[in-house]
Amino acid sequence: MSFLSPDPSLYTRRQFLGRGSNVLGFAALASLMGRDPHASAALAGALTGPHFPSKAKHIIYLHMVGGPSQMDLFDYKPKMQEWYDKDLPDSIRKGQRLTTMTSGQTRFPIAPSKYKFAQFGKSGMWMNSELIPNLNRCADDICLIRSMNTEAINHEPAITFMQTGNQNSGRPCLGSWASYGLGSMNENLPTFVVLVAEPSNKEQIQAISGKLWSSGYLPGEYAGVAFRSKGDPILYITNPPGVSTEVRRKTLDGLNALNQLNYQAVGDPETHTRISQYEMAYRMQASVPELTDINSESPATFELYGEEAKKPGSFANSALLARRLVERGVRFVQIYHNNWDHHGNLTGRMPDQCRDVDQPCAALIHDLKQRGMFDDTLIIWGGEFGRTIYSQGGLTHANYGRDHHPRCFSMWMAGGGIKGGVTYGETDDFAYNIVADPVPVRDLHATILHLLGFDNRRLSYKYQGLDGRLTGVDEAHVVKALLA
Repeated sequence: MSFLSPDPSLYTRRQFLGRGSNVLGFAALASLMGRDPHASAALAGALTGPHFPSKAKHIIYLHMVGGPSQMDLFDYKPKMQEWYDKDLPDSIRKGQRLTTMTSGQTRFPIAPSKYKFAQFGKSGMWMNSELIPNLNRCADDICLIRSMNTEAINHEPAITFMQTGNQNSGRPCLGSWASYGLGSMNENLPTFVVLVAEPSNKEQIQAISGKLWSSGYLPGEYAGVAFRSKGDPILYITNPPGVSTEVRRKTLDGLNALNQLNYQAVGDPETHTRISQYEMAYRMQASVPELTDINSESPATFELYGEEAKKPGSFANSALLARRLVERGVRFVQIYHNNWDHHGNLTGRMPDQCRDVDQPCAALIHDLKQRGMFDDTLIIWGGEFGRTIYSQGGLTHANYGRDHHPRCFSMWMAGGGIKGGVTYGETDDFAYNIVADPVPVRDLHATILHLLGFDNRRLSYKYQGLDGRLTGVDEAHVVKALLA
């Protein structure tokens, strides 16, 4: 027995069936996976390209972790001023479930937004006029969806559902599907990059982890690559002291040869993923330092994004890096910004949150436009759910808290084939239920895939005998009213 071959008694079921020496088993595996057993390229999960011409070549997804309050930012509800401290009517709640954080409250007092709203742009889009002045000026560039809704009511399943189309972990995220479907435009950079921005206010940080940018059952090469804000952008990308580039290259060649022998003996497709990751890491030694060195940017760029863009790890810095990444061919950039979980002290924290993201979001739109990249770069902004109109905890005119609310919330998109100046969907006077044009998460995903050139029903991957899809087995629809 080769020292590279494990004891057959230790084989996993997949390894046993996939062994080339087990002809019947190999044929069975190929049948289950829906692939030609002689097509080695198919085992790498490669896809030839989109199903039809795409409008978006890149995506920058700005996820506000915790769930921004829609009625304090985008969903104007002036009638609620008359309802201050009155109980939410049972006819509005309709017995809908609550989180354990407010299910024990004896009453549900209405908390109108303390912020002023106004109409902006030629479209007359209603938006908060105090906290997002820069985004206000982009009203005609964005499409505001006020009728988003989700199935999850708590953070972990909700953010997992928003990112992967399923409340259970282990599925590929949106960025991995884009990477798998479209492939790379720059062999020296990852196809899918993740940036975790540091909020200036850290009052209530939600836990996030690498499973949100996992490739799930897709090959590991389609997982997101997280860039760090301090030190080396990627761990161990710099050669250790005394190790030259030539030595690094020779070491990798030796490792790759051993991995190739291991693949021939064991047949695990993830071995090829490891080989490609080693090679990518080697190429990134030259490309990543150039990418993250923002000193070459002009003074006008820093004026556009703000001085915070010079601070590593800030949201402004992450937004600028996102532009630099897509400019260099990266397909999908995910930015997470934490501390939007406003159970209490909303008005004490919301100004900090908006100050972090307002100017950089507007700058990203302007920057992409002036570089001719706006039309093929889709920007997505939003959280995993919304907030309740009733207050959690103490209530005053000046301050209040809000619980999780999955029934309706707001998101916006811009560029990449999206129609600007559009407000889509309508909620009731309490921002509690949708009364027109609901957009479930699956429809949002179907629309995003459509902009990338994919039919959500056809973009799939054989896994355990099933056609795995981002939109799952339930029917999903492209929201055509959002498309330019």
